[in-house]
Amino acid sequence: MSVGGDSGHAGSGVRWRDPKRYLWLYGLAMPLSPFLAYVLVQQFGLGVFWATGAIIIAVVCPLIDAVARLDTSNPPDEVMKPLENDRYYRYCTYLYLPLQYAGFVFGCWLWVSQPMGGAERFALAATLGIVGGVGINAAHELGHKRTSIERTLAKVALAQSFYGHFYVEHNHGHHIRVATPDDPATARFGEGYWRFLPRSVFGSLRSAVRYEKARLGRRGLSWWNVRHNNVLGAWLMSVALYAAVIALFGWSIAPWLVVQAGLAIMFLEGANYIEHYGLLRRNRPGGGYERVAPEHSWNSNHVCSNVFLYNLQRHSDHHANPLRRYQTLRSMPDAPQLPAGYAVLIILSLFPPLWRRVMDQRLLEHYGRDLSRINIHPPKRDLLLARFSD
Repeated sequence: MSVGGDSGHAGSGVRWRDPKRYLWLYGLAMPLSPFLAYVLVQQFGLGVFWATGAIIIAVVCPLIDAVARLDTSNPPDEVMKPLENDRYYRYCTYLYLPLQYAGFVFGCWLWVSQPMGGAERFALAATLGIVGGVGINAAHELGHKRTSIERTLAKVALAQSFYGHFYVEHNHGHHIRVATPDDPATARFGEGYWRFLPRSVFGSLRSAVRYEKARLGRRGLSWWNVRHNNVLGAWLMSVALYAAVIALFGWSIAPWLVVQAGLAIMFLEGANYIEHYGLLRRNRPGGGYERVAPEHSWNSNHVCSNVFLYNLQRHSDHHANPLRRYQTLRSMPDAPQLPAGYAVLIILSLFPPLWRRVMDQRLLEHYGRDLSRINIHPPKRDLLLARFSD
């Protein structure tokens, strides 16, 4: 059975067409945004267009989400296996990487060849940062898979943002400890984004190093064994990449490489902040936490941002079934629902009072205002208990 145009399950009588099959190609507009930025600046002479990547993700995508219907459709169970095995979908993620690095190198050339002020250089860094941030998301999709080629490509995608340890921590740390106080990448009720950011960045780094040291130790290998060390090997990819572009374009681009990497990391951590805000897995009587369920991740069915992020916003199904490919991730109606797509909410998270106004009541309603079931930020515990206890 082919899952392409029309598809069905042999002998089942099911006929189904994937309505988003070709929409996934629109996600490639993001790695192409440095080229689009150049065209727009040349055409209109406005430096603001150097920020085209940021404009696409922060303006265009939310506008489409606002007018498009929520996508709550799921593929029938009968087509899940052939849909998973349809290689077209993985080629869509594979293609992101050569376009990502073509755009990255082109952006480095633009920094040294085009007349720009500091604000325009930052705008271009924002475009490259969004390309790298969505590249981390492509790495997230690839890094969960069992094939060696996809896991290698995940590390390659992370090199631009110098965040290669994410490959280790996300799979072996976050997915085990998600929605618990032990997870640095799970935001807590009452914890603002700017407090969460350093806790997640440095906590995830420590966790990745600790895990990789233990893994290598079990195999009788040294931490300095670069061939087998997934953290050091990923970092060396970034060193080699940065050294190559600095050799090509000069040291003047070095500060902007740091800026674009920082913005990519902020974009990723903004998504992390949203995905599990305040959610908590219960303790089991015999110790440990209950199994991860859809209720432990915020879900969003906004179609444009899901297309750009390879269904990352169907996060509830992702954590319940982490090996499932993006095209088969399901909408979970019983999961807590976000009021908008990630792009809007990441921007909102930068302003903690606005974030709290939009999200805190949703979190409380999800748990029936039972604060004992919420993952509360320890420094704010007494204040929040006094404010929201009935």
